Formats: sequence, C-alpha cells, structure tokens
Amino acid sequence: MEIGLVGLPNVGKSTLFNALARASADASNYPYCTIDPNIAVVEVPDERLDRLGGLLNPEKLTHPLLKFVDIAGLARGASKGEGLGNMFLSHIRDVDAVAHVVRCFEDPGVVHVEGEIDPVRDVEAVETELFLSDLEVVDRRLSKISKIARSGDAKARKEAEFLECVRASLDEGKVFDAGHLEDPDLEHELGGLRLLTSKPSLFVANVGEDAASAATAECVARLEALAGKRRAAVLPVSAKLEAEFAELPPEEAAPLLRAFNFDQCALDRFVRACYGLLEVITFFTIKGEETKGWTVSKGTGVRKAAGKIHTDMYDKFVCAEVVAFDELMSSGSMQKARENGLARTEGKEYIVRDGDVILIKFGR
Repeated sequence: MEIGLVGLPNVGKSTLFNALARASADASNYPYCTIDPNIAVVEVPDERLDRLGGLLNPEKLTHPLLKFVDIAGLARGASKGEGLGNMFLSHIRDVDAVAHVVRCFEDPGVVHVEGEIDPVRDVEAVETELFLSDLEVVDRRLSKISKIARSGDAKARKEAEFLECVRASLDEGKVFDAGHLEDPDLEHELGGLRLLTSKPSLFVANVGEDAASAATAECVARLEALAGKRRAAVLPVSAKLEAEFAELPPEEAAPLLRAFNFDQCALDRFVRACYGLLEVITFFTIKGEETKGWTVSKGTGVRKAAGKIHTDMYDKFVCAEVVAFDELMSSGSMQKARENGLARTEGKEYIVRDGDVILIKFGR
C-alpha cells in the first residue's frame, strides 16, 4: 500500500513522517521546509506474523510493506503555482489513499500560515487545491479527446461526454461518483486520470502534547464532524511526541504511550486506520523457507490472491489448503491442524479471510 501525506505548511507532516517511518526528515519551523518529497517504505507490524515465525522458525519472515510519500505543504493557490506543494502533487497520484494532516495544537513558536487554528478551514483549503489540480488533469485530457471526437470518432465522443460529467462534478466541488459505471472503457479512463479527490481519505489530527486540553478536544471534535460528512476517518496523533518515542526501544516507548492515553504507537494505529479505510486484510503463506504476510482487498478470491504471489499460481491454480491463524497456533503445526480436521481444501471460488494461512497448489 502507498499513502500520501498532504496538508498546509507547518502542520507537522514531516514530523509525522519521522514518527511513522522512524526517519529523520527535516521538520524545521518554517513553511516549505519539505522541498523534495520524503519517501519511506516500512514493514507493516503484525503480531500474528511474528507468532507464526516463533512457531515455524522459518529462515525468512517477511511482513507486508507500506510506503509513505510526504510532499511539500499545500498553500492556497498551490494549483495555480503558489507556494511549492502543487509541483509535487504528481508524486501522490498513484497512492492508494491520502492522509490529510491537520493541525490541532497551539504553539506560538510554530508559525501557522493561516494565522490561527481552524481544522475545517485548513481541510477545505487543501481539498480546494486537490479539486483544482484534478480539474486541470481532466481539462487536459478533455481538450485532447475533444479534437478526436469532432472528427466523428464514436468512442472518443463517448469519452468526451464522460469527461464532461467528471468535470462538472469537480467544478461543483464534489467527488465524482463512479458507483454507477458499468462500462469497462470508462472505468479504465477514470482510473487513468488518477484523481486525487477520488482516493480514500484519512484525517490525521496532530494534537501536539496537549491532547487532553479542552481546546484540543474541541478542535478534534470539529474535525470528526467534518470527517463524518466526507465519510472519512479521524486519527488523533501527537506527531512530536511520537517522533521522539520512535527513537526509543519499544519496551521503553510503550509505558510513555500509555501515559498519553495511546494504546499503540503511531505506526500501528495508522496501519489499522488505513486497513479499515482501504478495506484490506492480511493472509499468510508458510511454504518452504519463508513465512510471509500479504495484503488483499476484502472479498478477494483465493485464485486472485494466489496471483498476487506469482502469475503461475493464478494461471495454473488447482486448489488451496486453508487454516485459520488461531486454529494453526492452537494445533502447534500444520500437520496437527490437518489431523484435527482444521485444514480445509478450497477451490478458486473461496473468499480469503483475514488471518488465513494458505498453501497454494498449482500445476506445473
């Protein structure tokens, strides 16, 4: 999975990036501190995979990966060239979801580019720039395809009419609803546009160190009310504290997190929120020398999941042996799970469940 971090300047994006990636991106107190996009790839923490490793002792234990892309802050007018953020929007057009980092902390030592804390205004300012950027993308494509449509090309005319609908929606500040699309060509065209406004969104409330204060609680509540209208989730994070905790060994960081009423570190909570947002699950393979975790969308069939491992497994799929994680752990081994009747043979129609341990059988 790939997640793009966006927000106004000086909201704590790079500090959050450091907390999530255990990195050291520059997070100084001035607008546009981030110039080149910060990119990090981290292992997705999953206690189940670690327990499988302890049970099976494989030579290699491989976690799924999560990529973060932190771009420069988006100022008002970014889509028209103001500030620096717009030139980097192309870097997040391929991400799976967008995380809006929103400032919910007071600190006179950190300049707020809009003058005062207002989460709703800040989110709307960023959203406006994303809509305008998407409009620019659609206009460029529409200009090109309209010329072909005027020559009498029926396919181009259909595409141009579709793009006009997309443009009208964006122009009203509305995310284009693709739910009714049944034409594969139009679905492909929409996917090719890589619209930022169509990507699932997570609001990260950067609460600073005063997470329990009334002002912070009110700020987060306003953000949650807005998120409800956007069908988005809200994740409160103290980016500054989390970045400091990320430099400590886990056993030292855990009691500090609990002291600030966080049950898990920022990365764990961020992953959990993103998995829910994107509706993905994890399954495991234990074949040979490697035990590995894989992410797929909910509702994925086992044959398609096998194809994620290797195309041969999709093309030559025969069946899959499946056992639930908890049942494998309680059995103590795959052989015991078979003897206890807990390992099942499933065909290509089987829908993968979260925590499934799967052995794919395919032809040669």
